Amino acid sequence: MKKLKMKKFKRTAAAGLALVMMTCATGCSSDGGNQGDFAKSADAKEDSSSNGKNGTINVYAFTDEVPKMIDKFAETHPDFGYDINATIIATTDGAYQPALDQALAAGGADAPDIYCAEAAFVLKYTQGDAASYEDLGIDINSKLSDAEIAQYSVDIGTNPEGKVVGLGYQASGGCFIYRRSIAKEAFGTDDPSEVSKIIGGGSGSWDKFFEAAETLKGKGYGIISSDGDLWHAVENSSDKGWIVDGKLYIDPKREEFFDLSKKLKDNGYHNDTQDWQDAWFADMKGEGSKGILGFFGPAWLINYTIAPNCGGSKAGEGTYGDWAVCDSPVGFFWGGTWLLANKNSDKKEAIGQIIDWITLDSSENGLQYAWANGTIDWDNDPSTPTAKDTVGSGKVMSSSDGSLAFLGGQNMFDYFVPANAYANGKNLTQYDEVINQYWRDAVRTYTSGEKSKEEAITVFKQNIKDNLDVTVE
Repeated sequence: MKKLKMKKFKRTAAAGLALVMMTCATGCSSDGGNQGDFAKSADAKEDSSSNGKNGTINVYAFTDEVPKMIDKFAETHPDFGYDINATIIATTDGAYQPALDQALAAGGADAPDIYCAEAAFVLKYTQGDAASYEDLGIDINSKLSDAEIAQYSVDIGTNPEGKVVGLGYQASGGCFIYRRSIAKEAFGTDDPSEVSKIIGGGSGSWDKFFEAAETLKGKGYGIISSDGDLWHAVENSSDKGWIVDGKLYIDPKREEFFDLSKKLKDNGYHNDTQDWQDAWFADMKGEGSKGILGFFGPAWLINYTIAPNCGGSKAGEGTYGDWAVCDSPVGFFWGGTWLLANKNSDKKEAIGQIIDWITLDSSENGLQYAWANGTIDWDNDPSTPTAKDTVGSGKVMSSSDGSLAFLGGQNMFDYFVPANAYANGKNLTQYDEVINQYWRDAVRTYTSGEKSKEEAITVFKQNIKDNLDVTVE
């Protein structure tokens, strides 16, 4: 089987950074593990003599993560018989979607057979013309039940006709990821079950969280780095999305973010950073203006963001090993990648085999099991397996080893599996990426004292009215 071919695109430095941040990386949280069949891809390639006999499958993605998975499928299934051609375009500056849209519209031999969409814009495609998984020859209902796929992921991947057209391989239900040493000093314990109670884990309320913030303040600590850390939990715990019946809707839980953010800043409960900026990363190393307890996020935030910025790669270096996971006060998810198929592709059976293996196969031979246990050897180098991660299948995670040295040996699946069930996937809209930016900007003008809450919301509504085809009342 021929290794996948990558079409290269010129990117800005920022685009490259975004790609590196979200691509499949080892990071300092990788624990290794048995490689099994996933370490034998080189032999599979050597044994294959049918390369290209069935044609080429075109893949569109915004990082190399999914193309690598598909390449691994081809390598471990030497009788598959297709070349894989991957086009990778970073989402930076909105480049990915227009390119994908153009390729889908053009059709023909170069059109994508498989394409990826992330949470920020996935509904644009799941509510469109993607092929259903049934059309791909997948026994979807049986597979969903058997694999115990996270319901929020299914909800997001279901089209208006009730057909599943997209699923993710990665589950991104959120927890609270905190520093053990700070918790022990401030609360007298670093035990996840106790810390969960202290911050109001599972309560659906922010009351306990702010009580904990006051306790931390008395010890010279902040509870989170920025109000953005709280926003991701608030945004995806709301009951409804930004658009209801074609009209802009401000869910009460999202409107409350104005007041929560103001409370955080006025009381000095955070370091007033901005997410994805240098000061935010510095807090992961414990090098911010004051130590902060933690971050709201899914497992990928641990693997690809906190761990690479922790200042070390083993216990005693930076903050490595000083982290743990507990329940969030509210259920939420953050991020994720969904796999969809071109309804006009003439390779539906082959596409179905790939997508099934990545998103639904809960056996020890599927991608999900290897992904959860960190046993995929991407580059045929046993010393560099992937990091362990949460996956779409609850069945897989329940039978996998989610213990991480980065978390002091904690099995992260003990908290992330329930978090996936706790998440709500019915509050997304196709406009979220743009509207969230306007909303966050409005909140900052309020917390800085530049505008009143009412003035900030008025400006927010005007931005929506001026820039989106959405009714604003």
